[in-house]
Amino acid sequence: MKSPRSFEEQTECIVGALLADLLGQDESIAFRSLETDSSDVFDAELRSCATAGVSSTFDPAIIASRLRRLGDLYNEDLKEPAQRVVAEMVKGKVEEFGATVDSLSKSWSSLNPELGYERAFLAVSVKLLMYLAQKVPAVVTQIQLVELINGNHEVRGYIENQGGWENFGN
Repeated sequence: MKSPRSFEEQTECIVGALLADLLGQDESIAFRSLETDSSDVFDAELRSCATAGVSSTFDPAIIASRLRRLGDLYNEDLKEPAQRVVAEMVKGKVEEFGATVDSLSKSWSSLNPELGYERAFLAVSVKLLMYLAQKVPAVVTQIQLVELINGNHEVRGYIENQGGWENFGN
């Protein structure tokens, strides 16, 4: 077996699968699940992410689906935070997405301590990304979600302590 890819590369593949799904670039991803996993639904880019030097347990589309389910747990109104993010991103301040996610995550996890900051961070980042993809799709490609996840030591440590992305959400 080849050496597993790095955490950063795996995160990039997962976010790519999530974005492809949210922006409708690969409609088949939305219908994938653990039960119906099939490599024939990958487009070329996702196929390379899923097969390039990693164990068969790493499937970015399935992990992206798990992240979406986690994001669905966040039921707060995102209209105002999303408007702030878009307004700041128009000014070139792409870091506003990360600041908003961090703030909302801390608030939500303090109200739900059993959730934990790390899971709240992932849920809020995915939910906000989903909201923005629906309302202002052009902004979504500017969001640096890969860097946001990879750069958050708490979130990264949480994922790695679970055994990596392969075990996320199991």
